[in-house]
Amino acid sequence: MQVLVLNSGSSSLKFQLFAMPEETIICAGVVERIGFTDAKFKFKSEHKNVETETKILTHKAALKLVAKHLLDKKEGVLKTAEDIKIVGHRVVHGGMHFNDTVEIDQDVKEKIKSLSSLAPLHNPANLEGIMVAETIFPTAKQVAVFDTAFLQSIPEKAYKFAIPNEFLTEHHIRVYGFHGTSHKYVSEQANKFLGTKESKIITIHLGNGCSMTAIKNGKSIDHSMGFSPLDGLIMGTRSGAIDPSVIFHLKDALGYSMKQINALLNKESGMLGLTGYSDLRDIELKASEGDKNCQLALQMNAYRIKKYIGSYATILNGLDAIVFTAGIGENSSLIRNLVCEDLDFLGITLDENKNNLRSKTIRTINSDTSKVKILVVPTNEELEIAKQSVSLFIN
Repeated sequence: MQVLVLNSGSSSLKFQLFAMPEETIICAGVVERIGFTDAKFKFKSEHKNVETETKILTHKAALKLVAKHLLDKKEGVLKTAEDIKIVGHRVVHGGMHFNDTVEIDQDVKEKIKSLSSLAPLHNPANLEGIMVAETIFPTAKQVAVFDTAFLQSIPEKAYKFAIPNEFLTEHHIRVYGFHGTSHKYVSEQANKFLGTKESKIITIHLGNGCSMTAIKNGKSIDHSMGFSPLDGLIMGTRSGAIDPSVIFHLKDALGYSMKQINALLNKESGMLGLTGYSDLRDIELKASEGDKNCQLALQMNAYRIKKYIGSYATILNGLDAIVFTAGIGENSSLIRNLVCEDLDFLGITLDENKNNLRSKTIRTINSDTSKVKILVVPTNEELEIAKQSVSLFIN
């Protein structure tokens, strides 16, 4: 069967069309920099390779562009929309409602919408993708795969906040964690590469959104994001961890409304707030040209990651490997170098020559003397979503 997977990020839409269960990729692509006039569109199949720059301001417009190329009469890969049997959607926040993959109905859509305030850059885009896909592929089964599902194994001592108990029991305020589909996929690939299931791994997902997970024997035990995808590492436009008192100060002393604060921390902070750029490629270029703000932002970014590595190595009581993945983690040798320098106390030493090589396959970039493996593992959230979507109807 043909399964279309849609992975909506905060500023991107990745897509892959699979023949399942063979796991053969029929076509794949991405729309990057959604919301900008110079958005980038890539589409690749056996007979078609498109790379273009155009104005794409919304996720809805991005999905319509993808569908146009899928169904193109001359060079498309589908004869009709009915060829698609399943559309698998990445959904970021499942809250307490979802701890597994589900077929989408009206109730599921309403619950995804109700959680939008907890993932304002993601759940609305995920829901919009679902609703547009329902109109373009009306005969397909629509399936939601939740980022939060893999992180349900985090123990209570790690997911509970130190606030009165009723906020957890009555209002479900707790750490949920995100990027779980990616963390699950790359940790499983890392374990296969290492030849073991008994491992202590830290997975580092670095894209426009960034997160880290401590994983012991295949189960997540802690995660850098929290109640929403705002917490933890410095991200493209999100602040990451911040003293809650800053919010009170912004409101009471500086006159910001709660709506303005929400926009500030989610859309105007992070690398964008520090440098004026949200794309790390732009920041690295400006840093190389001597831009002090960009140089400092890169150092801050790596410093925050290093803090989590130290913390997670402690709770894991040891470390077998750290795994870099996602757009930045897989492609930025500079960030990997900044993160790994001066971690020899933990047995982490990088081989700069290996680090500077490019590859689309899993590889080690640690030195021969490093006690801890440093892996670059290309994530494939789309394949993981396809597999989970199909299993919902086969098993």
